[in-house]
Amino acid sequence: MQPCQLPPFLQPGDDLWVTMPSGTLRERQDFDQGVAVLRSHSYTIRLSPNITAQWGYLAGTDTQRRQALIEGLKGNYSGIFCGRGGYGGARLLEDWQWPPTPTKWLVGFSDVTALLWGLATQGIASVHGPVMTTLVQEPDWSQQRLFDWLSGRPIPALTGKGWGQGKATGILLPGNLTVATHILGTSLCPKLDQVILALEDVGEAPYRLDRMLTQWRMSGVFKQVKGIALGRFSDCEAPTGIPSLTVEEVLRDRLGDLGIPIVSGLPFGHGAPNAALPVGVPAQLDGDQGTLAVGAP
Repeated sequence: MQPCQLPPFLQPGDDLWVTMPSGTLRERQDFDQGVAVLRSHSYTIRLSPNITAQWGYLAGTDTQRRQALIEGLKGNYSGIFCGRGGYGGARLLEDWQWPPTPTKWLVGFSDVTALLWGLATQGIASVHGPVMTTLVQEPDWSQQRLFDWLSGRPIPALTGKGWGQGKATGILLPGNLTVATHILGTSLCPKLDQVILALEDVGEAPYRLDRMLTQWRMSGVFKQVKGIALGRFSDCEAPTGIPSLTVEEVLRDRLGDLGIPIVSGLPFGHGAPNAALPVGVPAQLDGDQGTLAVGAP
């Protein structure tokens, strides 16, 4: 994978588009507070028509959500923020052609992984970061990190627990493990050679994490990547009384023998803090010091 093109950095007064590419909005308060955070940074906010739409678990039909995404891509906006995750983003990209529009920032995580990785196949960088329903829950430093990056200012390295194996330099590719697993082998998946994977998840029992990581092992993908950064695996422990490995044991068993730098316990994923991570930019992973650093914009 080659480094992706950075969209123009945001300026005060820029127009931003907020849309719902995946799951329907379940409550409005956190969403509205997230929009207020954007406005507090002097951006002009426009909400897509499908913000309150619902078709089952989706924020409207595929057509509604796809049209809302296209409007954000083609409109005179400097960035697109996703309202929430959930499920449904990958559905938009079936038989999809990215419109030939000026590059602009796309920000989201969880199910939005499908869009972030799909955009990376077009050579355009984006941001794995909070959605509108989670932004207000982020501590000040995490919010500042997001807006620093989007404004062209450098962001500090993140620190976790190093597993050894030295240092690696590669192209950072953050995402949700479950979503990423389900787009392996499709046109949405970027080339994974020379990549530093950054993975997180929520609500997956240890055996499910084991199953997904085993698929990655058997596909041969882990032989291509330069290093792996692990974030938060929230609510992934097995129920009390059920025989199980722990999440830590699964990660160690499935990843510990790969012979590449790995850092776990980094502050990103479901639950605050969810530190913003650029998608498709050079990064350095230090398995000895336990750090993940992103190249200066």
